[in-house]
Amino acid sequence: MPDRTILKLGGSVITDKSGGDETIRIDTITEVARALTYYPDISLLLIHGAGSCGHPQAKQYHIQEGVSKENRIGIFETHQAVSRLNELVVRTLRKEGIEAISVHPLQGMVASAGELYGSCMDHINIMLNLGIVPVLHGDVVMDMIKGACIVSGDQLIRVLAKQLGMKRIGLATDVPGLLDADGLVVRELRRSMAHTIRIGGSGHVDVTGGMQGKISELLRLADMGIESDIFHISRLKEFLSGTDHGGTRIMPEAE
Repeated sequence: MPDRTILKLGGSVITDKSGGDETIRIDTITEVARALTYYPDISLLLIHGAGSCGHPQAKQYHIQEGVSKENRIGIFETHQAVSRLNELVVRTLRKEGIEAISVHPLQGMVASAGELYGSCMDHINIMLNLGIVPVLHGDVVMDMIKGACIVSGDQLIRVLAKQLGMKRIGLATDVPGLLDADGLVVRELRRSMAHTIRIGGSGHVDVTGGMQGKISELLRLADMGIESDIFHISRLKEFLSGTDHGGTRIMPEAE
């Protein structure tokens, strides 16, 4: 059986986050779908960020600060925005012959104080066994403490990778990897090195923490013994084929 693989498409890759509108990069999504057709034997789970389809709504309704009756409409507005993007991603994949199906975190996951703690993975496991590509996304989910919260695609990676036995984790972004203060790619990162790396923030609206949030989640994944890779979207085929993608590998501490 081929190694199970998670591929995460960053929100900045498949949408334009620089403006206030929901601007979807359909050409990029199509290119990704066509690239995936060259690797039909990969057991793939796809996750995508929300980008301009969800972050503005989550910020407008202050979802991350907690949800009450006063701002509960934000649950609907945020979920609808990311669902529109997800539907387009799935439709594009299917157009290229990939058996993809939407899986919405809101419908099957629960958080507590912003951390996922309850979810049923059985349906996703069965999909993978059948050669189906589940397509998840950053989403709003119900929260036992806060009412609701935003769960990033990066948090989904950490939870799904452990529970579903994923062997390869790749994050396709609009940058070549984690960059140091001189703008050079950090090729390897371990937790013991993290304090030496200065990570730049994003100028775009991102309620899930941007690159800092990404690295935090991936270091937690490394603590579980699972490696992950960050690379530029233009190097997707290199990641899928297992060759050097020129990006960053987040690794467990050496024994």
